[in-house]
Amino acid sequence: MLVHIKEIVTKAKKDGYAVGAFNIHNLESVLGVAQAAVRAKSPAIIQVSESAIKYMGLKPITHIVSTVAKNVAASVPIALHLDHGKSLKSVIECINAGFTSVHIDASDLPLDENISLTKKVVEIAHAKNVWVQGEVGVITGGHGNIGGRLEDIPLADLGEVIKFAKVSGVDTLAAGIGTAHGVYKNEDIKFKMLKEIKKKAKQPFVLHGASGINDAKIKRAIKEGVNIINIGSDIKIAFCRTLIHTCDANRKETDPRNLLRPTIKAVEEVVFKKMKLFGSANRVNIQNKI
Repeated sequence: MLVHIKEIVTKAKKDGYAVGAFNIHNLESVLGVAQAAVRAKSPAIIQVSESAIKYMGLKPITHIVSTVAKNVAASVPIALHLDHGKSLKSVIECINAGFTSVHIDASDLPLDENISLTKKVVEIAHAKNVWVQGEVGVITGGHGNIGGRLEDIPLADLGEVIKFAKVSGVDTLAAGIGTAHGVYKNEDIKFKMLKEIKKKAKQPFVLHGASGINDAKIKRAIKEGVNIINIGSDIKIAFCRTLIHTCDANRKETDPRNLLRPTIKAVEEVVFKKMKLFGSANRVNIQNKI
């Protein structure tokens, strides 16, 4: 069932687990996330990027997620979130489309400009009971990239993160703490920085770029207070590898559904494992919901 993200995140923060925010790209990936959530008895955040909206269209995405949440995942809470919205226009469009959370990513701007744009989004969003995620410190890399090392993984300035958290009015907070989009050998989580942020900022913390971080560090990050964990690359990789293998093994197949169906299960398996890792599995009472 589709719910406000506040319902999901507030419970996760209170009970000390993290909820996964899973990037989707098409119907198959939405179904994979939804089926995993039902199987794991877990809440889930389904999130879309601006590029996914450009590919699928905002109305189709909104209706697909809403319909799947209502019919496939009726027994578990699902929230719809915009990931890395870069412009005021795209953020407002998602607010008007019924998203209960939007991410305004102005992290590439000077801090004062980041705060100014974020506060503008907060004013608009809060008037419609929509949560806002803000970000400080550019999170580098590329979604779906695999292997090798990044030449530089920038860290946010701790003082800027704390100032931003105090004055921007955001509901959830993201910052560059050593992770990157994609999967790289030299990704890490700067736990000392995370501890300081959690000590001085009241907002739930969102870990971006989690696909390249090992399980032990993910568990430690949750203990240190990470409340939302974004997963994008692991889903892309599982989907594409499965589709390539299926197409290669069935070169004479002419029904696209037969080629795409295994990708649903591939996404489901990735998401199900993440839900168990994050501690969100078995948090939903199917009769009484969350």
